[in-house]
Amino acid sequence: MRQWIYGKNAVLQRMKSAEIIDELVIVKGKHQDLVDLARRKKISYREVDVKEMNRLVDGSHQGVAVAFSGYEPVELESLVSNLDLSSNPILVMCDQLEDPHNLGAILRTCDATGVKGVIIGKHRSVSLNATVAKVSTGAIETVPVSIVTNLARTLESLKERGFWIIGADNTQAQDYREMPKDRPVVLVVGSEGRGISSSVLKQCDYRVVIPMLGAVNSLNVSVATGVLLYELISK
Repeated sequence: MRQWIYGKNAVLQRMKSAEIIDELVIVKGKHQDLVDLARRKKISYREVDVKEMNRLVDGSHQGVAVAFSGYEPVELESLVSNLDLSSNPILVMCDQLEDPHNLGAILRTCDATGVKGVIIGKHRSVSLNATVAKVSTGAIETVPVSIVTNLARTLESLKERGFWIIGADNTQAQDYREMPKDRPVVLVVGSEGRGISSSVLKQCDYRVVIPMLGAVNSLNVSVATGVLLYELISK
């Protein structure tokens, strides 16, 4: 199915990648640098007016969009088999995450913190769509995403390969600053409404919580993921 990426940063990252682009669409008089890049890379492009662009894409497009056949997730085995476990890689698993803005923001943070891959479920999960791409500002192109049928069984398999599982959950949890940092880790985060499912939570070796000092009782899931990831990579 044809999909759209819009917004200059997301479009530029897509154009720089080796992925196939069906068409670049630009509002007349905008982004000459992208037009020049399209010519150099022999990417088909056309110029339209703002009304036509608004018809093509539903969002803050900044006058530019690219059409393509859709994002292809990576196979989990391919992702994991290429990792050097002695370097203590970090993976992130998103359980029941349905908000594309949150997934896009998490991908952006994963890119910034050197996360090797993100795992999402096939069911009860947001798809890799244009909103995710826009919010990720190109990180959807740089952070491998694997889609699996059963998250709990996937964690069981990863544990057998040497990963330790850390779940962001406030039940029977320890302070996040006590997380182990000397081993391969899968950081599991859940949706803001439902949290981490019980079957996935059972696979966690550690449960961690971020202390809240104010009136609110939790952080947005993408913000919490950022706090936890930066703690994991700190020395």
